[in-house]
Amino acid sequence: MINASSKRQRLLMVLAGAAVLLLVLDSAVFTPLTAAWRSRSAEIARLKKMVADGRSSIARADRTRAMWAEMQQQAIANEPAKAEQDLVTAFDRWGRAGGVELGSIKPQWKRGSSNRYSLLECRVDASGSLNAITRFIYEVEKSPLALRVDSIELTSRDDSGNRLTLGLLVSGLRFTPLEGRR
Repeated sequence: MINASSKRQRLLMVLAGAAVLLLVLDSAVFTPLTAAWRSRSAEIARLKKMVADGRSSIARADRTRAMWAEMQQQAIANEPAKAEQDLVTAFDRWGRAGGVELGSIKPQWKRGSSNRYSLLECRVDASGSLNAITRFIYEVEKSPLALRVDSIELTSRDDSGNRLTLGLLVSGLRFTPLEGRR
């Protein structure tokens, strides 16, 4: 009997040792390997996406260059007085096309975030019907000039809302830094 219980104790000790060994292997080997596998899989997926994006950029390179060249051609004039005059003339033309009454046009030069460009910021006040105002905004937006509409303010001038006042802030791009003091 002593022999059988000794064998059983030995078997239980071997099983307990194997369980401890499996637990140590799991925490020291299997879990880190699984985590490394997952992180590498995520990194591979991220790199594959970057390669696909790069190939897509390369495929669009000619079109992007053509669009950039077109944008550079459509920038406002490098000479400040001509740029202001062109923009005021364009607003007058768009106002007549839209049927709005232009109240004031106030151009002001701003520095760009780098020395590679400057902005002609222009505040325009106009009034008219909703149809006239929307047509005017459409004309500004479809313009070939390199303009960005920064803000639009609409105010009703009467109780029925038939007459509206528009406050429009537009920035024009010029590929020349702002002259004068820095």
